[in-house]
Amino acid sequence: MAKKKETTSLIEALSEFKELKNIDKNTMIQVLEDSFRNVLSKMFGSDDTFSVIINLEKKGDFEIWRTRHVVADEEVTDPVHQVALSEAQAIDPDVTLDEDFVDAVDFNAFGRRAVINLRQALASKILELQKDNFYHNFIGRVGELVSAEVYQVWKREALLIDDEGNEMLMPKSEQIPGDFFRKGETVRAVIARVENENSNPKVILSRVSPEFLKRLLELNVPEIADGLITIRAAARMPGERAKIAVESYDDRIDPVGACVGVNGSRIRSIVRELKGENIDVTTFTSNTLLFLQRALSPAKALAITLDEEGKQAEVYMRPDQVPLAIGKNAANLRLAEQLTGYRIEVFRDEEGVEEDIYLDEFDDEIEAWVINQLKEKGYTTAKSVLRVGREELLETSDLEEDTLNHVLRVLETEFAEEAEEEGYEEYEDVEEGEEEEGADADSTTATEGEEA
Repeated sequence: MAKKKETTSLIEALSEFKELKNIDKNTMIQVLEDSFRNVLSKMFGSDDTFSVIINLEKKGDFEIWRTRHVVADEEVTDPVHQVALSEAQAIDPDVTLDEDFVDAVDFNAFGRRAVINLRQALASKILELQKDNFYHNFIGRVGELVSAEVYQVWKREALLIDDEGNEMLMPKSEQIPGDFFRKGETVRAVIARVENENSNPKVILSRVSPEFLKRLLELNVPEIADGLITIRAAARMPGERAKIAVESYDDRIDPVGACVGVNGSRIRSIVRELKGENIDVTTFTSNTLLFLQRALSPAKALAITLDEEGKQAEVYMRPDQVPLAIGKNAANLRLAEQLTGYRIEVFRDEEGVEEDIYLDEFDDEIEAWVINQLKEKGYTTAKSVLRVGREELLETSDLEEDTLNHVLRVLETEFAEEAEEEGYEEYEDVEEGEEEEGADADSTTATEGEEA
């Protein structure tokens, strides 16, 4: 009787263990059945005549039944599949020859060694299932923001535990410079990856990943959480500086303003979380030239040459803008490269440093929406507009003819002498129905040897 109590308590303990570790009930039943069959197979050489019935709802109630064919006592050749008539009738007097005899098996009768083997097999299988469930649960959560409590801090990593008791690691390389954790402190991070070396899963957290910045923005900017604003790209130098590109699907919403908040209220809490990391927010555009210009902000480019296949860009700037484009420790340039996916080379444009003028400086004569439309097409300076043919500008800028004529006239007035020297055509407003004289397309292109 003592052995039966011992086995029953074993199943009860396993039932409780199943609930604590969130192992599915059906899976637990299958594990128990497989473990019993494994022990029976070792004892009898085969388990195909045994039926194991387990009911976890009744505090670990289980039964083992064996089915054998009844033969005469002297004809028993396979004790696993056959049973002697006398042995069967000792249990059930009504049994006759050539019947299938089903009897209950007392697992306790197999001895203490069988119970120990069962316990070990179950513990091993449950641990394996627990690791497998742990891995598959977290592999689908990579990139998710989590909050966990610091349990232990070592020199090279920190151990954190979430609300469900799951252990997670944060290596020093995934911590922001300046991070200092104390035991019991709650820390936010993203799940960077899940390693499963030698079937030993580990969840690695990160506070330096660009995904961490994205999740914090989603948490602090309702428009992002609601899907009205999308984060199209993000780049970080942890603890120093970051750049993000956002896009709005609602023309009424300014994506940059929404992310920054009134007087920087929304971005300020993120900056504190990131240990003072300076965050630049810019508007995403599918126009590669314009996106590169915005990514290099606060520097302003004069001209950009693209190699879209090689993902390379040559950017020409005034000498005073080059330091701004590169930034301290080349931070601005590296972040711009990460944000755009282009390898960027910055060149000083010594020619015409004093002569060229940014379009923004003509806002008193040219309407802002016109300037913005030209900038979206990659024309940021007066010369960059004048170097392009009038017909090409009409096709690419979507501006009305009268509007474009006005823009060209304003710019040429500023560069009257240079236009005469370099062969730029002077444009006048054309009266309706009157053809423009001398409109040779070649006259509006850059002179030979000059970059378009």
